[in-house]
Amino acid sequence: MSAPGVPAAEEAGAVVRAVLDDLPRHRGVVVDSPPGAGKSTLVVRAAGHLAATGEPLMIIAQTNEQVDDLIVRLAAEQPGLAIGRLSAGDYSAPPRVAGKAAIASKLPDLGEPAVVLATADKWAWAAGGRTWPWAIVDEAYQMRSDKLLRIAGMFERALFVGDPGQLDPFSVVDGERWAGLSWDPLQSAVAVLLRHNPGLPVHRLPVSWRLPASAAPVVSAAFYPFTGFRAGTGPGERRLRFTAGGMRTAYDRALEEAAASGWALYELPERHTVRTDADAVRAVAVLATRLLQLAPVALSERGEHAVGPERVAIGAAHRDQVAAILAAGVPPGVTVDTANRLQGREYDVTIVLHPLSGRRDATAFHLESGRLCVLTSRHRHACVVVARAGIPELLDAHPTAGGVQLNVPVRFPDGWEANQAVLAHLAEHRVAAAPLS
Repeated sequence: MSAPGVPAAEEAGAVVRAVLDDLPRHRGVVVDSPPGAGKSTLVVRAAGHLAATGEPLMIIAQTNEQVDDLIVRLAAEQPGLAIGRLSAGDYSAPPRVAGKAAIASKLPDLGEPAVVLATADKWAWAAGGRTWPWAIVDEAYQMRSDKLLRIAGMFERALFVGDPGQLDPFSVVDGERWAGLSWDPLQSAVAVLLRHNPGLPVHRLPVSWRLPASAAPVVSAAFYPFTGFRAGTGPGERRLRFTAGGMRTAYDRALEEAAASGWALYELPERHTVRTDADAVRAVAVLATRLLQLAPVALSERGEHAVGPERVAIGAAHRDQVAAILAAGVPPGVTVDTANRLQGREYDVTIVLHPLSGRRDATAFHLESGRLCVLTSRHRHACVVVARAGIPELLDAHPTAGGVQLNVPVRFPDGWEANQAVLAHLAEHRVAAAPLS
């Protein structure tokens, strides 16, 4: 938990220093990070710290986008550091990466850079029998344990950095046959690592620099009840204002509530619907359109700037919902994607289609706490949730009652509890949708 009375930057800095001090003392170090707590900043700083020892370093990320993001950060914050990127033969470097790293599909073709980055899948096929003294695994909770097993012999010591509250590793394979086994391949890499090495140090970053003071306590209590974190900014330090006049519609009132308090629940009438609920989809698209028409301006510790479409995101649980929202006429430039693909990204304002809106049942997929955590923790200023009424009653009718599996750690909080906590807070910022004509 955060230390009362200690400045946020000082508290976060002390944890980072402890992590760097622990690296040479242990074969592995784990760092848990809440949303926006500076995972990438820690990875970049640790990479520079380890590279300064003169020993080569490998960095393992989970997607090509994550690899590219880290290259951009490393090049900007560690100038002079020789960087290599392992990639597929058909990889084309985006403009933001071009010129910042040597790129090749085979290790020998990279020369001898101080740091080499690649996805876990690429590392598994491109190692060539080489062993590295150091490795950093980014987004380690997104990594399946079977992927860690394939590359574990390539490094001697490693730093694992990730967010334990977000989505579990994805797989299209049913993992019931392995549930409870110590080597369950569908568990996260960190879960299996700590299960076999319980003595490894685990550090926790205590401050979210993304979430505002209006959101950090909500997300912390709902998804990180036993570790907790706080916002790096205080109440009132971030403000969102509209420079164009509104029309006092329910849409505008919801946006004004979000600008004033950081949250809004745009609530449609209770009803069971198909997954691509036309009314909810239309509401999401109209909210995004009205948001930009109101010409929002964000004021924060970074200064003041206009909020353009590139700083707005819409999140949903399913790809068909994303397609329906796009077809409904979302303003160009606004990001529309699933929780899985929004993970790790940051925006000024987010609009969320609640995973349980309009449903008759509460399945394990829709109750997964990590999905709601991702959707409600991408914003720096405000989050608007669109949902039909009746979700609390749906949750009460479908309490958590999954089968008990031996040797499977119980996850806290479960999706039922997390959803109830978030909905209880959103109820204070509810704006009823206008009656449908």
